[in-house]
Amino acid sequence: MERDHIYIRRSSNFRVVTSYSTAKEMGAEYGFKFLLLYLLLVMCVEGKGGAMDDSHGEEMHGEHVHVHAHDHPSSHMDHMDHSLLVFFTMNDLKVGRTMPIYFPKKDPSRSPRLLPREDANSIPFSYEKLPYLLQFFSFSNGSPKARAMEDTLRECETKPIKGEVKFCATSLESMLDFVRGVFGLESQFKAVSTTYLTQSGVLFQNYTIRAAPREVPAPKMVACHTMPYPYAVFYCHSQETENKVFVVSLIGENGDTVEALAVCHLDTSQWGRNHVSFKVLGIEPGSSNVCHFFPEDNLVYVPVHTASNNLINVM
Repeated sequence: MERDHIYIRRSSNFRVVTSYSTAKEMGAEYGFKFLLLYLLLVMCVEGKGGAMDDSHGEEMHGEHVHVHAHDHPSSHMDHMDHSLLVFFTMNDLKVGRTMPIYFPKKDPSRSPRLLPREDANSIPFSYEKLPYLLQFFSFSNGSPKARAMEDTLRECETKPIKGEVKFCATSLESMLDFVRGVFGLESQFKAVSTTYLTQSGVLFQNYTIRAAPREVPAPKMVACHTMPYPYAVFYCHSQETENKVFVVSLIGENGDTVEALAVCHLDTSQWGRNHVSFKVLGIEPGSSNVCHFFPEDNLVYVPVHTASNNLINVM
């Protein structure tokens, strides 16, 4: 009888979380649960989750921001929230291009943990239940943590844009169920994420692309972003429009090196005009592709059969 196989490996210094999924879960229930718990343990140790401290900044579900600046941050960016500086366009994917980028770095020991499905399902996850949830978690009404919870619940309950499916996963099992639903019950898939090859306390600086970006072929993809909440919540979504996934080797002014995961959305015509990426890049919906870097604790799932280790050199 078939079972799911889940394992963690590293390929060319790029973290890969691989999950081979089948629809025959009933017969493999115990083996599958064991492997789920193993991956859950690994992710918990690595602290995969949105921070819930009193100094949390604005969190966005999908598109973190970056700006066009090829030498040094301009005065326009000096007055911009640095945490928004993650957006760019495919024209920027060139060796030697220098861009100011913000990479959040969280202390794993302070990051919320993923809950088992049974525990997560026992706690309401609804904006309607916010008063109860604030009392349940002992958060004062109007406090930064309370506002973060409210924002997350609101974002999770907003309607998807045309051609998009979305889901806020409150457990590893529910996240994999959603991914399996997008790719197909018999599908095999894996997740990739950004890797910091060096460790420093610098969050924002100029980075230079030091090697040809490599494309991860992905006819379909599911992006999962951490959200600020008392326990780990992932905002997962997939769009029917064409997207491209890249691995970009970056080096910072201080010598920091990053194998950065980037996703480029080729059709932005359905995005709202107030989307922050348009303001940062100075463009209109549908006028250009929009790319963004992913922080280390976000994941992108892609089909396994299209995501071999031989990534496509795009230059």
